[in-house]
Amino acid sequence: MVGQRVLAVRELTAYLQRMIGSDGLLANVWVKGEISNLRRPASGHLYFTLKDQVAALRCVMFQNRSRNLNISLQDGLEIVARGHIAIYPRDGVYQLYVAEVFPAGVGMATLALKELAARLEREGLFAAERKRPLPLLPRRVGLVTSLSGAALRDMVTVSRRRFPGIDLVLAPATVQGDAAPFELSRALELLGNLGGVDVIIIGRGGGSAEDLSAFNTEIVARAIYACPVPVIAAVGHETDLTLADLVADRRAPTPSAAAEMAVPVKKELEERLEVLSLRARKGIEHRLQMARAKLERLIKSRGLARPEQELYYRQQYLDGLEQRLQTSWQRQVTSREQRLQLLTARLEAASPLAILSRGYAVCRRPGGPSLRRSLEVVPGERVEVVLSEGRLQCEVKDVEGETDCV
Repeated sequence: MVGQRVLAVRELTAYLQRMIGSDGLLANVWVKGEISNLRRPASGHLYFTLKDQVAALRCVMFQNRSRNLNISLQDGLEIVARGHIAIYPRDGVYQLYVAEVFPAGVGMATLALKELAARLEREGLFAAERKRPLPLLPRRVGLVTSLSGAALRDMVTVSRRRFPGIDLVLAPATVQGDAAPFELSRALELLGNLGGVDVIIIGRGGGSAEDLSAFNTEIVARAIYACPVPVIAAVGHETDLTLADLVADRRAPTPSAAAEMAVPVKKELEERLEVLSLRARKGIEHRLQMARAKLERLIKSRGLARPEQELYYRQQYLDGLEQRLQTSWQRQVTSREQRLQLLTARLEAASPLAILSRGYAVCRRPGGPSLRRSLEVVPGERVEVVLSEGRLQCEVKDVEGETDCV
């Protein structure tokens, strides 16, 4: 043991956890086995063991996963479980943390497709609120399908029958085989960036699950999601459902039905326009009749029948208003003048000058306030006597008190 580091149990467990966590295979692994020792505690989690003839694997499925189960788990049932491997530190054992469970009879291709569909759904590619409405009258319809397939002939035939002369733009692509997903996504991108294309139909005729597999690929699903114009998916028959159908803005059971969704019937539009035109014409005629009737009433009115007489009446009314205004104004002016004269007379009567004119005088120190009492001065002090006309400069000889004046 010389020089050898001794690890604590928790250190070794943490090391193994990091080793397992860095293994990409163990981060998303599919395991097939038979269920045994299934337990369902009150927490809602599921604990069981997957086993085969020679080995066993402890598994746990938490409540947020187990509530979405579509099958009933029981001991002895053979299943395929998807999840990730990790070590449970308390017991020091590795176990499978299960995310999904499928019956053992389901093929791996189907399981992989289900996993892809679930991931794309979590990302929002299937969300109903992002799906766009189809245009009422597209100027140009894009078609993404095989150049030699029956689907192309069906879509062209239906479109020409419904709206003769409508502009169809084909971006050909193989619809099955290894190259199909890339060609389909490329064709969608070309039409989406072409300009002037208002709606795109992508699809093919019926076939086996393998024939339709190109429309179940992630690259095609994401190309439909990224397309700047509405997309109609028409893949296979009505019973076939692909990822392309789930992502597209609309799903059609067949290519012919897709053409019916995208292209309106020209005759129906013409009939609708005729109805709208007739309704607009009647509306305008009604407005004209109402305006004409109003004009006739105005013509028959007194003002328009004898305009000079009506103008005379109006002028006479204005003259009366002017006269009443002048009278009222003159009355107000006279009343205010009389009140002003009265207030002026009262003010003049109370004026000190008026009092002095009646023989009274004001005695004060030179430049000072008026004297009210004799005791405010002393003998020998000079005072000023203000008369009605002129002033007297006096010297006080003697001062008598208030009682002396009685």
